[in-house]
Amino acid sequence: MLLSFDRFLKQPVMSLQTGAELARTKDILVDPRNLTVVAYELDGTMLDERPSFLRVTDVREISNLGIIVDSSEEFVGLDDVIKLKEVYDFGFNLLGLAVVDDKEHKLGKITGYNLDGDSFTVAQLVVRRPLLKSLNETDLLIHRTQIVEVNNERIVVKSASDKSVVKESIREYANPFRASQRAQPEAIEQR
Repeated sequence: MLLSFDRFLKQPVMSLQTGAELARTKDILVDPRNLTVVAYELDGTMLDERPSFLRVTDVREISNLGIIVDSSEEFVGLDDVIKLKEVYDFGFNLLGLAVVDDKEHKLGKITGYNLDGDSFTVAQLVVRRPLLKSLNETDLLIHRTQIVEVNNERIVVKSASDKSVVKESIREYANPFRASQRAQPEAIEQR
């Protein structure tokens, strides 16, 4: 199931033990190397460290109430997990990145993305078209398999091919009903 990224922003993080709200999600930490969600940055008065994070692997359940975890012991600081600090130091944010195709045509800017609910990978990018192109089409949905390159300035995707491949038809038999050439009578040899 695909879930919009904003479904996880400003969501309450609830404790399974007490049933109380422990914090709220502030931002989503996405690893640019494989476009997976690593953790959620948290905001709240009950946090011990700033910034505090909730790793995706520590989420027990996502429900209508919010994100449910076992307890506040699941929250980690920036220096607690090496991979988390590494991704945080990238300073990567998908929103607002330019999207171009591999032929350097500008497609627009990212205004959102959809996550796979099982693996928390970015499954689709929502791209807002430039002004003139937006008159015909509003937004583009780009699947993750179309992504060629990701960097801090832009995302490069495969271009749509407009060329239709024409295959040559090879006739292996002669169609007697096709009017290609008139049949010529064979010449009779006279001796």
